Amino acid sequence: MDRMKGFTTVVQMAAIFGLLAYGVEASTKNDENDECIYERLSGEDANFCKNNFEIVYSELGDASCIYIPKCNHYRERIAKEWSCPTVIFTAAEKEETYVLIMVDPDAPSRADPKFQYWRHWLMKDIKGSQLLTGDLNGTVLSEYRPPTPPKNTGYHRYQFYLYKQPANQNISLTEEERATGGSWDLKHFTKQFKLQTPVVTTQYLTQNFND
Repeated sequence: MDRMKGFTTVVQMAAIFGLLAYGVEASTKNDENDECIYERLSGEDANFCKNNFEIVYSELGDASCIYIPKCNHYRERIAKEWSCPTVIFTAAEKEETYVLIMVDPDAPSRADPKFQYWRHWLMKDIKGSQLLTGDLNGTVLSEYRPPTPPKNTGYHRYQFYLYKQPANQNISLTEEERATGGSWDLKHFTKQFKLQTPVVTTQYLTQNFND
């Protein structure tokens, strides 16, 4: 009988400690979630962001007009793990064709942007119907390069421009442009191929995940 009581006591204690351990784990998870604050951009940076333009990364969600949070290793994962985002423009015209550009104007830093612009992604021949769903199937002129801001250079802006594509323009990059993404003359490129004022723009900010 005493053995049975002892066994019952051990089982009860194990259950109690199990619940306590579960409580600690749940509390930690909740604490992590509480710390994961999606801070929105403000001022001049916020003005660059327009409505109806979504930049969606796996697990993070829509990164448009926010600082990429450090929680859940998001800054590291956006730099090293995730592939190109899903780009959605809910006001796209189905029959129109568009050009998408992603650049970093803050290379190597916002205080000293001597390598502006750093080209991270360039795609043409995107149908408006594709932008409505995010299933882009355009012609890639520059493969997606994830944001990898150098250490100790502060926050970098990662900007997305969407243009209507003129029907009579064979948009392309020179051999020199294809060789590197840095010091890209975005203004010259858009002027050369008669890309007018962008239909919509947005951006997010992130910094080196070790900072």
